[in-house]
Amino acid sequence: MRILIKNGRIIDPDTRRDQVGDLLIEDDRISAVEDHLEEEADRVVDASGCYVMPGLIDMHVHLRDPGLTYKEDIITGADAAAHGGVTTILAMPNTKPVMDDASRVAYVKNKAREFAKVNVLQVGAITRGMKGEELADIEAMVKEGIPAISEDGKSVMNSQLYREAMQMARRLNIPVLAHCEDIDMVRGGCMNDDEKAREFSLPGISNAVEDCIVARDIILARDTGCHLHLCHCSTEGAAMMMRASKEYGLPVSAEVCPHHFTLTSSDMVEGDANYKMNPPLRTEKDRQALLEALRDDVIEVISTDHAPHSEEEKSRSMREAPFGIVGLETSVALTITELVDKGWITPMQMAEKMSGNPARIVHLDNKGSLRPGKDADVVIINPEEEYTIDVNKFVSKGKNSPFHGRRVKGKVKMTICGGLVVYEDQEN
Repeated sequence: MRILIKNGRIIDPDTRRDQVGDLLIEDDRISAVEDHLEEEADRVVDASGCYVMPGLIDMHVHLRDPGLTYKEDIITGADAAAHGGVTTILAMPNTKPVMDDASRVAYVKNKAREFAKVNVLQVGAITRGMKGEELADIEAMVKEGIPAISEDGKSVMNSQLYREAMQMARRLNIPVLAHCEDIDMVRGGCMNDDEKAREFSLPGISNAVEDCIVARDIILARDTGCHLHLCHCSTEGAAMMMRASKEYGLPVSAEVCPHHFTLTSSDMVEGDANYKMNPPLRTEKDRQALLEALRDDVIEVISTDHAPHSEEEKSRSMREAPFGIVGLETSVALTITELVDKGWITPMQMAEKMSGNPARIVHLDNKGSLRPGKDADVVIINPEEEYTIDVNKFVSKGKNSPFHGRRVKGKVKMTICGGLVVYEDQEN
């Protein structure tokens, strides 16, 4: 199968190319990238006015498979990813049962290989059952193909055990994806600890809940030499510590989710648990610090923390509803609307943070690039097309998003994974 993409703005973080041109795909590889190509092809795609980027890589996705498939599963999650321009997803291990041994990793790998439209990489748990008491069989999971380890949804509070995991991760050359939350400080909190929480009479989660573990984890990364990746940073303190880590050359990277660079606690609607996420929406001061860190490449990744839940679960009170929102189908539009259009980052930085840098962090050597010979994972995005987010059109099982009805700019027009068109916008 030969696909020729014509007249697109080719934005490649690997080669630093940012200019209008043509791209040829042959079977599952990128064959050529030139200013102008006259090649015979099975399909010619006119990408005039569109970005042509390497397929996006989302480092932080909850697929809920196995055990919680009423919320999402490998097939629906992969479909949602394709609609969002994402061609590779890293699935978090807090499934039921927990992804803490090689046979469970193999289940996801085999199911994804057979049914998923995009690449699904299963992340392994750090401890058995995510109980924080003994290490999982990390080495066996690495042999089965995990790209990273994480205890996402909680932190490993035993610092010595966590240090041992980081030492093993360094030896095995995989990163640790860190959810930074001091559980002893949460105390039933369900939103940010600020004036809005007091207005709603709800218990708050302070910045220190996140910042204390960020500091500890950075210290342990310095001690062990392990690559630490901080998930879903939300505080000014996390941004400041990342800035210091970069200055000292520490092996630390970080991500921000679109909801944290778009919304603050002041945007919350009382009683609407679609605004309940962990870490919570913070203050404008925190949001500004995150924006500056993204602009300055102190924070190198944009991920979604896609966390689908059922409508019944999210209809509960703020105290009782689960944390989390979906994000795979809105991340491109929110990034263009809130970051690119407002001048916080360039389109090249967008390609870096959503594809090139994730590929580098988890050692996906053939992805995150449009260089000839690399995997034919490509997304075509119209940065000028406006639309209104409608959760009823999501292909994810989860409709739990605070962005329903929001007017945005930037639409995925086509997603190509492994040389196959896995999504094409049919609305225009």
